Amino acid sequence: MGERIRYAIKPGGAGHTPLLMLNGLGAGLELLLPLAQQLDGIETILLDVPGVGESTLPRHPYTLPMFACLIERLLARLGYRRVDVLGFSWGGMLAQQFAFQASRRCRRLVLVASMQGAPMVPARLSTLMKLATPRRFNDREYARRIQGDLYGGDARTNPPALVEMPRLRTSPVGYLFQQLSVVGWSGMPLMPFLQQQTLILAGDDDPIVPLVNAKIMARMIPRSRLQVLHDGHHFFRSSAAETSAAISAFLDHADPA
Repeated sequence: MGERIRYAIKPGGAGHTPLLMLNGLGAGLELLLPLAQQLDGIETILLDVPGVGESTLPRHPYTLPMFACLIERLLARLGYRRVDVLGFSWGGMLAQQFAFQASRRCRRLVLVASMQGAPMVPARLSTLMKLATPRRFNDREYARRIQGDLYGGDARTNPPALVEMPRLRTSPVGYLFQQLSVVGWSGMPLMPFLQQQTLILAGDDDPIVPLVNAKIMARMIPRSRLQVLHDGHHFFRSSAAETSAAISAFLDHADPA
């Protein structure tokens, strides 16, 4: 693809498989950084996808398989042979593609508030309209006004408790390219072939990704288990301690003989 990719590495201790974190639609690496910092001892790689944050805008739209190839090249260049992969929302679809496409590089998979692509149980039209543009990233007052309806959970019941989105300007073109990358994409044909142990984390009040989608993924991924949190789409922020504890326990659990 020929683009410059911004990445960050949080050091960790020996004995842990490094963790690659893939972000949601329009979000820069700052969004997942607090979660990375709560995962004590785990080396973590975060990045901005092309057209988001400080990564350059691609010259043309890309597909998830194309970006999975780019990630594999980036990991090789940074010297990582094998990683665990966490994908949040849109990033969860990319994580599934990477786990299938580069299976030898992916040890375990964590899907956070994510989905299986087409077909899926969609969000309400009013929610989809709020996701249609990157305005929530570029207009802080608008983001505060809609966060309860958009993210649900603690953002709905206790808005001040949810930390504001990191300061970020998201390119409308880069945002569009991310949306186009998943048009027609489906994890359904891939999931039965994912051999990685997989943790699926979902909120029970998620307006963006209704809970039933997580249940579908849990049925289709052979070595998966589902954990439901009493929260919304951004439970990894508002229920950070519970989320990080679940992820750490899963990643630290010994591989079966």
